Amino acid sequence: MEQMIHNSTARRKARASLSNASGRFDLAREDIDDGWAQEAPAEAISTDVRCEIAGSVISYNRSPDLPFDRSVNPYRGCEHGCIYCFARPSHAYLGLSPGLDFETRLIARPNAAEVLQRELSASRYRVATLAMGTNTDPYQPCERDYGITRACLEVLQAFNHPIAIVTKGTLIERDIDILSEMAAKGLVRVGISVTTLDPDLSRRMEPRAPAPARRLAVINRLSQAGVPVRIMTSPVVPGLTDHELEALLAAGAAAGADTASWIMLRLPREVSELWQDWLAEHEPGRAAKVMARLREMHGGRDYDPRWGQRMRGEGEYASMIGRRFKAACKRLGLEEKAPDLRVDLFQRPPQPGDQMALF
Repeated sequence: MEQMIHNSTARRKARASLSNASGRFDLAREDIDDGWAQEAPAEAISTDVRCEIAGSVISYNRSPDLPFDRSVNPYRGCEHGCIYCFARPSHAYLGLSPGLDFETRLIARPNAAEVLQRELSASRYRVATLAMGTNTDPYQPCERDYGITRACLEVLQAFNHPIAIVTKGTLIERDIDILSEMAAKGLVRVGISVTTLDPDLSRRMEPRAPAPARRLAVINRLSQAGVPVRIMTSPVVPGLTDHELEALLAAGAAAGADTASWIMLRLPREVSELWQDWLAEHEPGRAAKVMARLREMHGGRDYDPRWGQRMRGEGEYASMIGRRFKAACKRLGLEEKAPDLRVDLFQRPPQPGDQMALF
């Protein structure tokens, strides 16, 4: 059996997960103390990035409650380490833990731009808005070293392909040159997720993500460059961040966001246990209330995966959050739906070996 990563505070510095429990498809793990750890202090868990040669990069979905049917993710796993991240269970498919492995054992796809260009060039490809950052953040820290997201943006710009980006990362400011040019053509929109305005709570829930004030500054820089930005008050955590909803929307609007959205906290598969462990350590006095509210919205369960229910929940509490959101957006002049991005400009650029047109 593989030994579980030691669960000391020193080792988990700047990490959200309290454990590295096995994923659904992995062998069981045990936390074993053989006495040798007493010889020297435990070292903090470092980030390990490995490369994967991608055969395809565009993922398609038929989910009726998503506003897009295709996406691309340059990285697997996310060093931001948000404890509530609904994408954590995807690491189990790699034989890795949705816990600390998700935050520390990352996969980069260095040939993603090359494969994306090939897929967009296929004669059977039909254009529609491509989403980026829907599973893991395309602007997490390792993007500074690998530059895969920027390389993909360069491909999309060459094709005049519409792109919708979701991120918490400040590194998106590096790519304002590309984004502003695409925005001028109606080809891009960006969503910035701000979960709380409390820097202490953010540091504990999202240990390696930029501070809330810094994310608001990103909204301002993008909007000043002509890039349309959505403030994403996601996830709303009942009993913990729900009281901030109006303040978050107001801060986003003041920074320059023109649209807004919200999603209730989701706890699919392994995320539920990881989240409840986090609550027990960081917010023990609120843990019972938070979980009671969530179960109230999901028929007594921690999570309901049904289409149309998984994002918002149901019942009076969920309806109340929805009413508050709509009222605040109306008061602040924030739209709930952004204009569609343009698809009519899509054009495959000339490729080496192409036959020249006569006219």
